[in-house]
Amino acid sequence: MGNNEFLFAQNDVQSAPPTIKAMRERQAAIAGAGIIGLATALELADAGWHVTLFDQREAMSEASRSAAGMLAGNDPEHPPALHALARLSLELYPVFLERVEALSGRKVPLRTSRTALGALHPPPGTVPLPAAALQLLAPKINPGGLEFFQLEETSFDAWDLAEALPSAARAAGILLREHTPVLQVRSEASAVQVETPQGSISAAVFLNAAGAWAPALDPSLPVFPRKGHMLTVELPGAVQTECVLRTGVIYIVPRGLNRYTIGSTVEDAGFDRTVNPDRIQGLFQKAVSLWPPLREATIVESWVGFRPASRDGLPILDTTAPNRWVATGHFRNGILLGPATGRVLAQCMSGRAPEIDLSPFRASRFATTPLRS
Repeated sequence: MGNNEFLFAQNDVQSAPPTIKAMRERQAAIAGAGIIGLATALELADAGWHVTLFDQREAMSEASRSAAGMLAGNDPEHPPALHALARLSLELYPVFLERVEALSGRKVPLRTSRTALGALHPPPGTVPLPAAALQLLAPKINPGGLEFFQLEETSFDAWDLAEALPSAARAAGILLREHTPVLQVRSEASAVQVETPQGSISAAVFLNAAGAWAPALDPSLPVFPRKGHMLTVELPGAVQTECVLRTGVIYIVPRGLNRYTIGSTVEDAGFDRTVNPDRIQGLFQKAVSLWPPLREATIVESWVGFRPASRDGLPILDTTAPNRWVATGHFRNGILLGPATGRVLAQCMSGRAPEIDLSPFRASRFATTPLRS
């Protein structure tokens, strides 16, 4: 039995002498096994930490699995404060996916390499696509008065990553405790006490990466769930595209095998998991309006996810108490920002300076921000 398993096993927690239950040097605990928690855990494990990762459900079962998987690091809608973190994540992604695949033995293939973005204003460094070029990328597309611009962006199926990343974490020696919510966290001198229904552990550092559920462990966090409906369709016939189509109101992401993921709504509905058929049909009709060939498609899957949104739409990456950290509020960019968030949080938790400026993501910025109505 490894150190992490020995530390956490319920019987040992109840009966072991205090010297065993005490904090182990370079022991880290993380709440939330989505891409943010898992990416941070891998970085910490690479740096020699023993990591225990808790999740109230299954790993990668919430926002991370629900995502479209677009690595839209150059999206013109990103606020300037996000640019450095997004650039770092794009730089890290090739090595990140290689490591996940090597550890898990599961391939996470890139499904697309280009995006046709419909916008009112050109993204920096782009020129409008001529109508003929746009039709070659997406036959029979209906621009609807928008100009389209080609971006060199990749995407993958988040479900592929959801299958591979937890296996990679286990192979890296990370102890993954699914169906084990963190109930309470207490700072005690140079340690953190983490309470769960199965017992408690002491750790040197703790990270709250519980996404939209992060405020349950720190009620001061101005983070709330933004519900999103999504669907996947299957399109028969010869008219297909391998290019992501994206506007301000809809995106269509090729998944291979004539399947496309379509999204998404942004709703203030709490944690209501109901899939509303009208919302799904509304998304489908918007997709058909943009790319009419989808009129012949069949809806094969639909679902909802809960994105963790902060009051200003930026992540919260900060320390909240001695030896306690938080990484949440990634909203629609959790997949994109996962590797970079894991890198900089692991650096901070190890007592090193992060390689980019994290001041835009400090929790203290909300001290002077009016409360959300």
